[in-house]
Amino acid sequence: MDPQVCPPPLSSSQSMISSLDKSPASTFKPGHSRSSSTVPGSTVDLSIPGICEGYLMKRRKYPLKGWHKRYFLLEKGILKYSKTQQDIQRGKLHGSLDVSLAVMSINKKSKRIDLDAGDNLYHLKILLSSAPSQRTPSMGRHSHRAPSVADSMAEYFDASEVIVCETSSEAEASDESGLSDITTTSTSEPEEGHSRRTAIPAPGADNSHIGIMTILYNNIGKDLSRVSMPIALNEPVSLLQRLSEELEYSELLDIANHIEDPFERMVYVAVFSISGYAWASWRYRYKPFNPVLGETYETRREDRGFKYVSEQVSHHPPISACHAESENFTFWQDQRWKYKFWGKSVEILSSGQVNITLPKYGDHYEWNKAVTCIHNVLSQQRWIEHYGEVVIRNTQSDICTCKITFVKSRYWSSDNNKNEVQGVVLNRAGEVVHRFGGLWHEGIFCDTLLEPKCIWKPNVQPDDHVDFYGFSRYARELNELMPELEAILPPTDTRFRPDQRLLEEGKVAEAEKKKDEVEEKQRERRKEMAKNGEEHIPRFFRKALDEAGREVWLSNDTYWKLRKDPGFAKTENLDLW
Repeated sequence: MDPQVCPPPLSSSQSMISSLDKSPASTFKPGHSRSSSTVPGSTVDLSIPGICEGYLMKRRKYPLKGWHKRYFLLEKGILKYSKTQQDIQRGKLHGSLDVSLAVMSINKKSKRIDLDAGDNLYHLKILLSSAPSQRTPSMGRHSHRAPSVADSMAEYFDASEVIVCETSSEAEASDESGLSDITTTSTSEPEEGHSRRTAIPAPGADNSHIGIMTILYNNIGKDLSRVSMPIALNEPVSLLQRLSEELEYSELLDIANHIEDPFERMVYVAVFSISGYAWASWRYRYKPFNPVLGETYETRREDRGFKYVSEQVSHHPPISACHAESENFTFWQDQRWKYKFWGKSVEILSSGQVNITLPKYGDHYEWNKAVTCIHNVLSQQRWIEHYGEVVIRNTQSDICTCKITFVKSRYWSSDNNKNEVQGVVLNRAGEVVHRFGGLWHEGIFCDTLLEPKCIWKPNVQPDDHVDFYGFSRYARELNELMPELEAILPPTDTRFRPDQRLLEEGKVAEAEKKKDEVEEKQRERRKEMAKNGEEHIPRFFRKALDEAGREVWLSNDTYWKLRKDPGFAKTENLDLW
């Protein structure tokens, strides 16, 4: 095993840590340095802070887009970086952070350093080609300068008080797994003779007592989707239901399917892709349930003109597949989520393409997803943002493409500049035809149309949304089990999941017990299948390759047929609960 190590947070963070009795960091002292440390093979005393500088590879601001070479300077606890040493000397900085307020994790095997200061998250790698032969200091303009940032980390490697993070194999042992006045607000209409609910039975559970620091610090840099969390951290919806929330503003696709101009049509598709992130502005205190293998969810929205079905098709890695269709569009995707904790922030990385077809024009649009990050996850001042570049392409025509940038917040920016998103529609020559932008939680405006206008605004939140998990009106409808549906849904539907239902009713202790039972049942089922040499086969989705040769999960078009005839009550179903 090659463990990671991370020094404890300092200064203002220290008081927070000391208040958590069960935290592994609660006994740590505030100092990192040793009283008489020296670099091996030299006589330099590292007990006197010097200047550490040199080149490192830094992950680009928008993750999943590779690494670039940057020059770093660490002086008096402040880490600064720019493109070159000359830029640093001129004061032309690309960024800086106070290392004493950051949580650091180091992986010696991958030569990786991760710094999480809450508002800033740096991922660094050592340049192998320039790594000095992991420590002889260079005597330059400062007599106590180490040759590089990498060398200065030797002090942290040797520190006796560190948090040792479990390896990925150990972590995987757990199974839980100023816009215009127009708006696109949709009011839900009665469906199948039933008026949809506007409230859920009980407010969100108080989770302030949960020792989340203990849980998270044991998994720095790991994928949290495989770590079982206390149920009080959950909201009473699953990831399968969360995926369906991306269709809350499906009327944008209805409009797009009737726009003749391909460039304007692309604008509406792009704004639809942005609208799926609006929930994040209010939903940062809880996490959705991880579906168990074979779990399903359906919603049939006659008021919105579409029907939707989803299924958990894989457990390791966790993959959720969904498919929706209406007379104006078809929507499908399969998503693989990873939750990475970096010390103060949690990044939610989603791989897999989102797909939309518009039948009137034969368009097939596909795009990737931005990264979602929850900052200051250990404090009551946590906040959420999306960042990264999203590219939308029409696989049936190259007449236009779209590039959307979710702008990463800067620590010196005001709240008014947070959540910014900018987009352009380009023609074949790469020229801008349309520009649009705004804030993903407030609305998107396009000023290049014949009539500049607000394309989309999110629905108004219920007055009591803070007490009820931050749920919108649409989200409150997701887990409702209407009497007329109870007899025709498959027993694998999320609405029958007992632990999620108990949590919705405010019965937290009972829900926790039932959650353990559901997870244990899943483990036993998987062991039995492995013993018999069997493999789980998804019921409503099939594995295929898309036009680019990527593995995808597509609907096998059986769900709604079986629902109608012979009906799920007359078929063989998985026993998940």
